[in-house]
Amino acid sequence: MFQSILIANRGEIACRVIRTARRLGLRCIAVYSEADADAAHVEMADSAFCIGAAPASESYLKGDVILAAAKEAGAEAIHPGYGFLSENADFAEACSAAGIVFVGPPAAAIRAMGSKSEAKAIMEGAGVPLVPGYHGDAQDVAILKKEADKLGFPLMVKASAGGGGKGMRIVEDAGDFSAGLEAAQREAMAAFGDDHVLLERFLPSPRHVEIQVFRDDHGRAVHLFERDCSSQRRHQKVIEEAPAPDLPAPVRKAMGEAAVAAAAAIDYRGAGTVEFLFDGEAFYFMEMNTRLQVEHPVTEMITGVDLVEWQLRVASGEPLPLAQDELTVSGHAIEARIYAEDPGNGFLPSTGRLLYLGFPAEEDGLRVDSGVRQGDAVTVYYDPMIAKVVAWGEDRETARRRLDRALVQTEIAGVTSNVAFLRAILGHAVFRRGAPDTGFIDQHRESLVPEQGAVPDKVLAALALAEMRWRSRQARLAAAGSGDPYSPWRLTNGWRLNSETHSDLTFLDGEDAFLISLHFGPEGLSLALPSGEQAVRIEEIAEDHYAIRLGQESFRARVLGDGEQRWVLIDGAVYVLALQDLLHGAPAEATGSGRITAPMPGKVMAVLVGAGEEVAQGAPLLRLEAMKMEHTLTAPHDGRIESLNCTAGELVDEGSELVVLAEA
Repeated sequence: MFQSILIANRGEIACRVIRTARRLGLRCIAVYSEADADAAHVEMADSAFCIGAAPASESYLKGDVILAAAKEAGAEAIHPGYGFLSENADFAEACSAAGIVFVGPPAAAIRAMGSKSEAKAIMEGAGVPLVPGYHGDAQDVAILKKEADKLGFPLMVKASAGGGGKGMRIVEDAGDFSAGLEAAQREAMAAFGDDHVLLERFLPSPRHVEIQVFRDDHGRAVHLFERDCSSQRRHQKVIEEAPAPDLPAPVRKAMGEAAVAAAAAIDYRGAGTVEFLFDGEAFYFMEMNTRLQVEHPVTEMITGVDLVEWQLRVASGEPLPLAQDELTVSGHAIEARIYAEDPGNGFLPSTGRLLYLGFPAEEDGLRVDSGVRQGDAVTVYYDPMIAKVVAWGEDRETARRRLDRALVQTEIAGVTSNVAFLRAILGHAVFRRGAPDTGFIDQHRESLVPEQGAVPDKVLAALALAEMRWRSRQARLAAAGSGDPYSPWRLTNGWRLNSETHSDLTFLDGEDAFLISLHFGPEGLSLALPSGEQAVRIEEIAEDHYAIRLGQESFRARVLGDGEQRWVLIDGAVYVLALQDLLHGAPAEATGSGRITAPMPGKVMAVLVGAGEEVAQGAPLLRLEAMKMEHTLTAPHDGRIESLNCTAGELVDEGSELVVLAEA
């Protein structure tokens, strides 16, 4: 095997590859953008090279710069991870031409599967079943419309290149076809530089089942069973599990054989995933990902195989370590993807610094893969995944309960995360029965993303008590540094001259304000809360982590501050409020409902209106691209465009005023 490897990626997958490579005794070389100079994968590697500015197009997608770094470092192999250059045939060829092993399939296989249209033609020839559709090269709008009418509605418009849910649109009827086609082509061009699309019959409630395949240079191929990835939103996988629950044995066998046949049809090498739609008793080829998948840990946990190790061994010319009849399934594994995003706000990405990041301790049956640490920033430039938490159990229910408990113990402050949403999925009756299809999340969105109710008293109590402890600590520090540390003005026990022994704090939750009074009496502290006055006690377990007793209830809370913002983490739930600073007044309110601001940092892709133009409520005003996805901002009411404060191509910060809409 080669002795050194460069990982042409970042974040969680770069850390994942380094762990296995280091165990095998390989020297590991990292690359990083200017935004990732202090990233976890850089710290883990033996050496690291800066390859450019923060945008991926200026760093992680610069194959020539990465190859130059590999040559300078003396790397014998390059592992591309997933995303970025992992399915770039030109990069695979360039590695080979430079005498560097590309840890992945041959360029010809990548090209064959890189075009969904070509892939489907090859699969049809190999006898792999396909979803009815149009996969031709002709892309004239009239031809596509004619083919769509023949196929019938609803149908799916899909980008031929790439994946990850980008460039995909469901078109419900003929009248919506042109708009759906344009949107899919536009997003495909932005994501992949290729607006070629294909059309497929839309299956309203299929399951998404994929097969992990491996093939070596000696013509030996195996599959490592299946994964169910049906719990997804916007075609992005959220929770994955292996094996697929309630998959009929004949279907499981036929699907595995079809996946191996697909790999043989393109003379594949290394790790790949053949994805199918399963609809009733039938399954159809969807696409083949010519790389390692994000969800590969669930396969590793049920087979006991390190897939990255197999990748490295196969890439170095070794035969597959095991034959098909030597591979077995043990138990069940479920993976949850934790993202920095706000489910309550349309799953918009959340950026910021991770004030606190805590995961459950890894143990038998529990695994956490992450590429970020406490203090790191989640930026607009890259995918907002924070971690993958994976649980194994002797059966599905044990794995489900173990994963849910692990998510309760996962604490994130500084950005909004989807942890509560993931727990809602795991606890939903449909998921617990093992019967979710790809429409599951959309069908049950209201119950999976409920509106947050009133702020509980114990959250307000934790806020007030933590604030008191912080102020006491600051007072003690000030007293220690003053000329008279025994001055009564430095006391922190609630003493006041000619005044009641109490302190008032006001916390804001949106437009709601909560006035909390702390009373210092001879029997201890009490709090005046919205529900009444209750006795309280507080003990600091660790920095910012408290054991609290409120009346007859005892609980633990973590409270963190960032400026005037306060984060409270209790039993897996997260609350974000603001401390009202009376010296500076209440937070400024938006000047009217017609102020359209950027909901996240991003790039303005197109401005769709002009100054002075009359628009109706819901009319699209501009398109914003962030976290690799396109978002359309619309008019909140009828009105006239009073001012436009952005231009196409401009990078904008979260909260930037983009459009002012005067009411009609």
